[in-house]
Amino acid sequence: MKKLMFVLVGLLAIALVVACAPTPAPAPGAQVVKETVVVKETVVVPQTVVVPATPAPAAATPVATKPPAAPGGRLALVKSRGKVICGVNDALPGFSALDKATGQFSGFDADYCRAVAAAIFGDPKAVEFRPLNTGQRGPALQTGEIDVLIRNTTWTVSRDTTWGLFAPTTFYDGQGIMVTKKLGVKTLKDLKGATICVQSGTTTELNLTDQMRAAGVDFKPVVFADIDPTYTAYEQGRCDAVTSDKSQLAARRTVMKNPADHEIMDITLSKEPLGPVVPLGDDQWFNVVKWTVYATIQAEEFGITSKNVDEMTKSTNPDIKRFLTDEGLAKNLGLSADWTVKVIKAVGNYGEIYDRHLGPNTPLNIPRGLNQLWTKGGLLYAPPYR
Repeated sequence: MKKLMFVLVGLLAIALVVACAPTPAPAPGAQVVKETVVVKETVVVPQTVVVPATPAPAAATPVATKPPAAPGGRLALVKSRGKVICGVNDALPGFSALDKATGQFSGFDADYCRAVAAAIFGDPKAVEFRPLNTGQRGPALQTGEIDVLIRNTTWTVSRDTTWGLFAPTTFYDGQGIMVTKKLGVKTLKDLKGATICVQSGTTTELNLTDQMRAAGVDFKPVVFADIDPTYTAYEQGRCDAVTSDKSQLAARRTVMKNPADHEIMDITLSKEPLGPVVPLGDDQWFNVVKWTVYATIQAEEFGITSKNVDEMTKSTNPDIKRFLTDEGLAKNLGLSADWTVKVIKAVGNYGEIYDRHLGPNTPLNIPRGLNQLWTKGGLLYAPPYR
C-alpha cells in the first residue's frame, strides 16, 4: 500500500513539473493553425482566382487619358491665352475648309468655333484653327493640345469615355455610300466584289465592315488615313464606291470635276451624331461649350437673329429677357451677362448658321430633316435657360 502511494505521489509531481514548465517560443517563421488558414485565404486564393479573371485589355481598346490640369481650369487658361484653340477639318466644304487664297476657315463647324470665342471674348476672331486628320483627333483631346474639337466627329461611348466629353449634337447624320451613276447600283448586294474607299480610324470603317458582313456581301476596302487621298482615289476610279457620313459625301461631291456623275445611294448604314468635344476633366469648360451650342438653338426657337438681337434685349418676355441678359446665370458659367447676345451677333442662331453653309442657297443644299427644331419635327431641343 505504501508502495502504491509512493508511485502516485511521484506521478503527480511529474505532472506538476510539466504543467509549470514555460512554453517554448515558436521557431522563426512558424505559424499557428489559425494564421496559416488566413495566409492561404488572402494570398494563395486570390492568385488562383482573380488573376485569370483580369486579362490584359486588347490593344484596340481605347484608354482614357486626362489632359494635364490647367491652373484655374481651361476657361482661365483660354482667357489668359486670349484665344480658343479649335481642332477642325481643313478640307470639308460647308463644314470646315481652308480657303487657301485668303487663309481663312469657313463652314458650319468653323462658325461654332467662332461662337465659342464670341461667348468668352465677345470676338469671333479670337480663335486658332488647328487642322487635324482622323487619327490625330483623339490624342489632341487627350493631351489637351486643343481646347475643343469641332470636326465632323461622331459621338460614341468609347470616345465619350476616353477622348473627351461631347457637347450637344450640332448635326444629326448617317453613313452613306457614293457611287458613279454609270455603275448602276441601288442596293448593298449590288456592291458584291466592289472596292470601296474609306478613311481609317473612323466609325465609318467599322460600320462598313459590320453592315456588309450582315448583308453577306464580300467587298474590298481601300483604306486611307486622310480625306483628300480618299476622294482622289475614288474620283480616279481606283474604287467603285466611297463611304462616309452623308454630309461629307455631299460636301466632297461639290468639288469633284463632274459632280453630276456621282450619286449618294438611298441607304443609311448608321447613326452619326456630330458635335463638339472637349477634353475630359473640366466641368466648367464643358458647360461653356455645351451652353454655347444650346444658345444658338434656343435663339432660333425664340426667333432671335443676328439682325434683331439688340432689339430683342428690350423684350418684356421673361424667358427671352433671362436668356439674353441674366447676370447670375452667366456668372455661373464664368461669362459676361450679355454673352448670348455676343454669340448671336457674331454667328447668328442655329438656322442662320445652317442656311449660310448648308442651306438651299449653297452648293450642298442639304435638307434640314432631323436638324430641325423639335417644334418642327426635328431633334434640336435646348434645355430651359433659367
